[in-house]
Amino acid sequence: MSTATTIGVIGCGYWGPNLLRNFAENEAAELRWVCDVDAPRLEMVKRRYPFAETSSDYTRLLSDDDLDAVVIATPVATHYRFACEALRAGKHVLVEKPFTASVREAEELNEMAERGGLTLMVDHTFVYTGAVRKIKEIVESGELGEPLYFDSTRINLGLFQQDLNVVWDLAPHDLSIMDFIIDRQPEAVTATGSCHIKQGIENIAYVMLRFADEFIAHFHFNWLSPVKIRRTLLAGSRKMVVYDDIEPTEKVRVYDKGVTTSLDTSLSVDKETAYRTLVSYRTGDVWVPKLDSTEALRHVCQEFLNAITERRPPLTDGRSGARVVRLLEAAQASISRGGQSVKL
Repeated sequence: MSTATTIGVIGCGYWGPNLLRNFAENEAAELRWVCDVDAPRLEMVKRRYPFAETSSDYTRLLSDDDLDAVVIATPVATHYRFACEALRAGKHVLVEKPFTASVREAEELNEMAERGGLTLMVDHTFVYTGAVRKIKEIVESGELGEPLYFDSTRINLGLFQQDLNVVWDLAPHDLSIMDFIIDRQPEAVTATGSCHIKQGIENIAYVMLRFADEFIAHFHFNWLSPVKIRRTLLAGSRKMVVYDDIEPTEKVRVYDKGVTTSLDTSLSVDKETAYRTLVSYRTGDVWVPKLDSTEALRHVCQEFLNAITERRPPLTDGRSGARVVRLLEAAQASISRGGQSVKL
């Protein structure tokens, strides 16, 4: 008798096919159902995965007592409804990013999952990349020293969305990366954005997070850039990391560079001499760590399956999804208020 976890996928659009492929190839999973309202797309999926049942009616999936888990890869406005009904049907749930359209929805889903003893996970794919996991390892080792700032740029030309702006589309990637790597929560969010293509849908935005200490995080998101950039800088008091996702082979570089300060208040010298005395620059080697090249989504699917069988919270559980949604909601509120700071 098979002990594989039976999986049903709702949504076969942009990201759905990648999820289908990874679950179909995983020996610990059995792809049992595929659902989509687009008939031609569903027919194509049926040809590729003839062993799976297909339907345009998601309630058929939820009424299957032999279905263990549901994967939701649909527009964000539908996430709450699909996840809510799946949890009520006793199914474990994996939701594409962003988790929900509001913090209220996220909290309700988390409470439902906890009451039902069900696994609820968010597909924050970048957290599972070899690059981000290596950076987390470096930070936890203390090699960087005290974290000073997190600066991220995610820009390209398109892909313009009709149902969400550039913040809700791109920011979940970088906010989830920061949430995973940095062991602290921000106190306030400031954001500005502009709508150049469609009114009400920001296509460029700058988001800044402030923390209780001097650590600061800044993000630039843009659908209207002539170049594609996916770069993150994380500076520590001893070393600094540059993560360039576009770089094919050396995605992560660790720089032994920094600024050393030494303050002696007993010195009675002019300002220029004092500055030279207090501040010195350190330049050392550059280290390129070896990274796991396994497809991140493969790790996502495996983590979902492991969390179900081991009855433990997944790495990117509903709580981490809610933290990201809280930042997205605050950023949107700040944009709407002309860049005013929004306390968390």
